[in-house]
Amino acid sequence: MDMGNQHPSISRLQEIQKEVKSVEQQVVGFSGLSDDKNYKKLERFLTKQLFEIDSVDTEGKGDIQQARKRAAQETERLLKELEQNANHPHRIEIQNIFEEAQSLVREKIVPFYNGGNCVTDEFEEGIQDIILRLTHVKTGGKISLRKARYHTLTKICAVQEIIEDCMRKQPSLPLSEDAHPSVAKINFVMCEVNKARGVLIALLMGVNNSETCRHLSCVLSGLIADLDALDVCGRTEIRNYRREVVEDINKLLKYLDLEEEADTTKAFDLRQNHSILKIEKVLTRMREIKNELLQAQNPPELYLSSKTELQGLIGQLDEVSLEKNPCIREARRRAVIEVQTLITYIDLKEALEKRKLFACEEHPSHKAVWNVLGNLSEIQGEVLSFDGNRTDKNYIRLEELLTKQLLALDAVDPQGEEKCKAARKQAVKLAQNILSYLDLKSDEWEY
Repeated sequence: MDMGNQHPSISRLQEIQKEVKSVEQQVVGFSGLSDDKNYKKLERFLTKQLFEIDSVDTEGKGDIQQARKRAAQETERLLKELEQNANHPHRIEIQNIFEEAQSLVREKIVPFYNGGNCVTDEFEEGIQDIILRLTHVKTGGKISLRKARYHTLTKICAVQEIIEDCMRKQPSLPLSEDAHPSVAKINFVMCEVNKARGVLIALLMGVNNSETCRHLSCVLSGLIADLDALDVCGRTEIRNYRREVVEDINKLLKYLDLEEEADTTKAFDLRQNHSILKIEKVLTRMREIKNELLQAQNPPELYLSSKTELQGLIGQLDEVSLEKNPCIREARRRAVIEVQTLITYIDLKEALEKRKLFACEEHPSHKAVWNVLGNLSEIQGEVLSFDGNRTDKNYIRLEELLTKQLLALDAVDPQGEEKCKAARKQAVKLAQNILSYLDLKSDEWEY
């Protein structure tokens, strides 16, 4: 249909669809909860567009009715996606973990900056556990979940970093105020910075409703201006003291820009992160080596060269920069386990091959352990090839096979033979490691 002769109702529907399209990326990337201001704003906007679509007169014409139906379906789809993002089970999981961190900060950190004694080991262990659990939250590649997890981690890691930095490196002990009149002012500012540190932590964790980031930023900037205006009369020790306090203030100011920086740089989407790309490159090569081994007609010929290259891949993973990002650390940890598991598989295959060459009389219990190791080698080969989740029949079958081997080892009586005891212990550890690896492969974790 010529645009100049297009029916007014069709033109109106196209205008509405264009407006709906303008907020699509905001909906797809929405990482908040249903009580957030932005959620309500998007919900109101899309609901209004639905009413606008409904008010378009179709005049009983089929083509206009179809156009209105399509426009309504697209708007309803975005409304549904917005609701799903805000109420996704893993989004709720992230929020629940964050609320645990808030409780920890209220209990352990706010009192510290209000004159308490010290930051306890209990807090440090608690916050580390929370960070670890957050890195394990599954995103399924969903942008909204990646953003939510990243923003939550960023805040909590910032709090951890602020406290560690404060405990590790206090500014130089205040100089005597007799040294110079400006020292008294620097000492006063240093006390204000310490108070601001507590306020910043409370703000990052959302446990302070009486302060705003904007106001704290103005306060900190004002303190820098006060220090810059001081006349230190060329005294090096006073200038250095002032510089340390200014550096502390600048660090705190950077933390205030964390969320804005994350959104503008798309740091939450690790698919294009340099460190993650390095890890993925290592994993790609590891999988190629694995396939070569599992499909080879004569695998023993590949054992030495494969192990050498896999050790080199471990070295490459050791060099990956973590960028203070727990998700990158977790991705690297999993990659190391992947490579090490393949090395263990080769080690066991080699040991079994050598045993064939040097067959000799051995203790019945020792022989029983070797029989289990042979079974574990076959099962491990299947686990290495496994690509599914925990509801798959093959997962359940492999889990049962491994459990059966553990029971078989439990039934082995070493009869006082120390060598047998050690061999059985190693075999049990191997079986448990294969079980853990099967769990890791099937938990659908994504950075």
